[in-house]
Amino acid sequence: MRVVFMGTPDFAVGTLDKLVEEGHQVVGVVTQPDKPRGRGKAMQPTPVKEAALRHGLEVYQPERVREEEFQTVLRELAPEVIVVVAFGQIIPESILQLPPYGCLNVHASLLPKYRGAAPIQWAVIDGEKTAGVTIMQMDAGLDTGDMLSFAEIPLAADETGGSLFDKLSDLGAQLLADTLPKVEAGGIQPVPQPADSPTDYARMITKEDGRIDWSRPAEELERRIRGVIPWPGAFSRLNGKTLKVWKAEILNEDSSMEPGQIVAAGRDGLTVQTGSGQIRITDLQMEGKKRMPADAFLRGYQIEPGTRLGE
Repeated sequence: MRVVFMGTPDFAVGTLDKLVEEGHQVVGVVTQPDKPRGRGKAMQPTPVKEAALRHGLEVYQPERVREEEFQTVLRELAPEVIVVVAFGQIIPESILQLPPYGCLNVHASLLPKYRGAAPIQWAVIDGEKTAGVTIMQMDAGLDTGDMLSFAEIPLAADETGGSLFDKLSDLGAQLLADTLPKVEAGGIQPVPQPADSPTDYARMITKEDGRIDWSRPAEELERRIRGVIPWPGAFSRLNGKTLKVWKAEILNEDSSMEPGQIVAAGRDGLTVQTGSGQIRITDLQMEGKKRMPADAFLRGYQIEPGTRLGE
């Protein structure tokens, strides 16, 4: 098919690669403008732009896709279908209706669950047992279009936001490749979504979502620690410095200590009292230091029971 691809982050790269691999005619790749990054503030291309250039594809980076100048270019490209994967801009009705087969979105949840910007992280944080990808016919709503196909996978017991990101990126790429020929052949019956989602809106993750609230139950905290990997990462404060928590275990025990107090510090790690149960931190990173196992950290850092984590 004659395809225009719209996407920006790493998650979208696998789908673009798959479209090229499957022999579709990708006549243009639309991605967000380059942004300054790092200490030197050098302009950094998006992962999708880098992939497009690697394939020798034409790249477009409009500030706003609703601008008439860009839409004129899009009409000249005459796509049969527009594929959208984590693009980062609202697609106006004029673009949604432009290609004969419309705009297809690869969304990283089993719709209608987890509409919104961060379905992957929230699936882990909320303790979902399964996750997946939906190919959706886009409409003017926010992830509310008709569903064309979906694929589902179980979440591992140690699933992180990062590991699920990689799995769903691959799953979405293959699902789109399987779905496009059926769309072209008219072999799919779209399934309308209900007006309301069974879960809250999967809002964008912020740095503050990584802050550990020790008053919450241990089971909830362990899921959050996994869900916010790799960014922003779960963190607390220890003796005035930021302590990043990379891995933890749930202990179905309680003590007389307050939430956030360290119950024990030894070879097994740092055991912390929570609002219900305890967390044993086994992999951590102190501010200004590298990530390391908790036992290695404790060989050079003395911590007394009763020490409090948090502000």
